[in-house]
Amino acid sequence: MSHRAVLRVICIPVVTAALLFISAGRVNLVFFWGFLGLEAFGWVLMLANQDEHLFQERIRPAPGGVDRGLRVELTVLFGLHLIIAGLDAGRFGWSEVPDTLQVAALLGLAVAFCLTAWAQRVNRFFSPVVRIQTERGHQLVTGGPYRLVRHPGYLGVFGLVILCGPALGSWWAMAPNAIAVLLLFRRTSIEDRFLHDHLGGYVDYAKRVRYRVLPGLW
Repeated sequence: MSHRAVLRVICIPVVTAALLFISAGRVNLVFFWGFLGLEAFGWVLMLANQDEHLFQERIRPAPGGVDRGLRVELTVLFGLHLIIAGLDAGRFGWSEVPDTLQVAALLGLAVAFCLTAWAQRVNRFFSPVVRIQTERGHQLVTGGPYRLVRHPGYLGVFGLVILCGPALGSWWAMAPNAIAVLLLFRRTSIEDRFLHDHLGGYVDYAKRVRYRVLPGLW
C-alpha cells in the first residue's frame, strides 16, 4: 500500500469520528467506535487490493466519461448522514434502534465491505467515473463476483449505504442515504447503458449474466 493510500486510511476514519462525536457531544458511544473500527478495516481491505494505477484512477480519474459528479454528491450525503446520526444517537434520541439490530447491521457492513473489496480486487478498472480507460487497456471483467451480477461493487455500496444508519443507532440518519440509494440506482442504469454501447464484449456478457445488482431481481 502506498503512502497516499495509508494517509487515506487514516484520514477518512478521523473525519468520520470528528463529524460523529462533535455532533453527538460525547464519545462514550460503543457502536460509534465499532463503526469507526469497521470503517478503518474496510478501507484497509479495499486499498490493500489496489495497485498504484487503480488507486490513482480512484482518487483522481482521468478526463472523459459521464456522471462525474456522483462521488461529490455521495460524500456530501454521507457527511450529512453522520451529523444526523450523531445528533440523534448522541444528543437528542429522536429514534431508537435495538442493540441486536445494530450488531446485525455492523456484521452486514463487514460483508458489504468485503464484497466491494472483492470486486475491486478482480476489476482493475474499478473507477468512480463511468468511462472507458483506454490508456490502461480497459477490458471486460467477468471473473469473481462478476460471474453472479454485472455490478457487484454497487451491490456492496448499496449495502453500506442502507446499513450505516441502523449500525449507528439512528433511523433519521437514513434520510440522506435514501437520496444516495436513488443516485446509485441512477448511476447503475447509466453505467450499464454506457458499457453496452462502448465496452467490447459487454452485450454478450449481459446476455449471460442477466442481473445488474441483485440476482433474480434486478
